[in-house]
Amino acid sequence: MDSRLIAFERLLKIMDDLRAKCPWDQKQTLETLRHLTIEETYELSDAIIQKDMNSLKGEIGDLFLHLVFYCKIGEEKKQFNVTDVLNAVCDKLIFRHPHIYSNVEVKDEEEVKSNWEKLKLKEGKKSVLEGVPDSLPALVKASRIQEKVKGVGFDWSSKDDVWNKVLEEINELNIETNSNESQERIEEEFGDVLFSLINYGRFIHVNPDDALTRTNLKFKKRFQLMEDLIRQENLKMEEMELTQMDVYWEKAKKIIKNKVD
Repeated sequence: MDSRLIAFERLLKIMDDLRAKCPWDQKQTLETLRHLTIEETYELSDAIIQKDMNSLKGEIGDLFLHLVFYCKIGEEKKQFNVTDVLNAVCDKLIFRHPHIYSNVEVKDEEEVKSNWEKLKLKEGKKSVLEGVPDSLPALVKASRIQEKVKGVGFDWSSKDDVWNKVLEEINELNIETNSNESQERIEEEFGDVLFSLINYGRFIHVNPDDALTRTNLKFKKRFQLMEDLIRQENLKMEEMELTQMDVYWEKAKKIIKNKVD
């Protein structure tokens, strides 16, 4: 028997045991698991960003457990079971990959993605944006929205056009912030700037969430090192001027850069 199937069967049997015998597992519901699954997903994301393959293996396992848990609860409710779930996703994948399982021909990845969105509409969806979850973080949601509409041809023709749109939106934000308009209008224009920058990121092959995550980590690392350098000289940040702190900020940047180089 395939070792993959043996391992998956083992997980299913353990889930059965936990649900039958463990007081904590017995109390869990779809609702109580939801926030835990979100947390596990972020931990998976951290492992990917940090390129920690050992942690990644563990986080994938945690998510497998959660998915099996949902299937077990669905089975108890007589709504669905793991067999239904796996067959459904297999059927969907076969339907959405006619270039593999039928006689459709595609020339590249972009045509595959375009066909994917068109096939989803054939499945009964009224909008290509139905598949974008409302609860997604706004940055990720903007990326997904732009990818979805691109799949049906609603997209800019070049990155230069998108960059001009970025500059246009920045100018509109500047006008609003200097004209004493309402905070609501300023927020709207700021959102337009972010949306257009995310769009530009797509054209230059930069995932905005990954880029911002790395920038956050870089800033955190530099700032914490700056704090250490200041403490080593028995100084207190709250008593320092910004110009003084900036000296230590530059020192921290140089130390980290030398370590990387």
